Amino acid sequence: MRTFIFILVASFTIFLSACKKTDSFNLQPVSDYYPLTVGKYITYDLDSIVFTNYGATLLTQDTFHYQIQYVVDGQFLDNLNRTAYRIVRNIRPDSTFQWAVDHTAMAVNTGNSIEFTEDNLKYIKLVEPIQNNYSWSGNSYIETTSLISTQQYLIGWNYTYDSVNVPITLGSLTIDSTIDVAETNQQIGPQDHTDPDNDYYSSTTYSDEKYAKGIGLIYRNFYYDIYQPTTTQHPGYTGYGVILTMIDHN
Repeated sequence: MRTFIFILVASFTIFLSACKKTDSFNLQPVSDYYPLTVGKYITYDLDSIVFTNYGATLLTQDTFHYQIQYVVDGQFLDNLNRTAYRIVRNIRPDSTFQWAVDHTAMAVNTGNSIEFTEDNLKYIKLVEPIQNNYSWSGNSYIETTSLISTQQYLIGWNYTYDSVNVPITLGSLTIDSTIDVAETNQQIGPQDHTDPDNDYYSSTTYSDEKYAKGIGLIYRNFYYDIYQPTTTQHPGYTGYGVILTMIDHN
């Protein structure tokens, strides 16, 4: 009898311990890594990657440098009567120039996720629970499957928490707690088209974002290219890339 009671108590203790570990994941709300407060801003170095040889079989690129700043400019109710935040994006060539408004976006904390809408495209940037290997369909609101869709490259992205609560060094900045969201890493077809035997359709899509606790998005690396064979109406490479690196915030 005593042996039975001991086993029962031990099993119950293990169960409580497991519950505590599970609950600890839920104690990190998405607002920790995506704070939305009017007046908050984050400034980034922007590297814009453009293709310089449209129509060629050899991929060549050039990179242009800017600075951009996302500012939480105001609060309002969206069409679902939810609290939403207007995000203004400013841009300039470098710190010697004044900021110029580029465009606006919108962010909503739904209570367990962050929705970010830019250029009429709604992304689910973060979700709960925040734990390693948890994944979700971050582009599920975007129409990607029709033949006339211009966002087909966004299909099938499986956002995944790759690193949670990890300190990193970003340029000259040391950040104590970050999460990494691996959004997609896909390659289709041959990647070297200088060989005539590889004159087939191909594409590369890569996207990764990092968020810091109490700050928000601190790094983004996005790259997309598509190659059409020389037998098509518009042969060669098209695409672009963007790298954002935080340099300042309040």
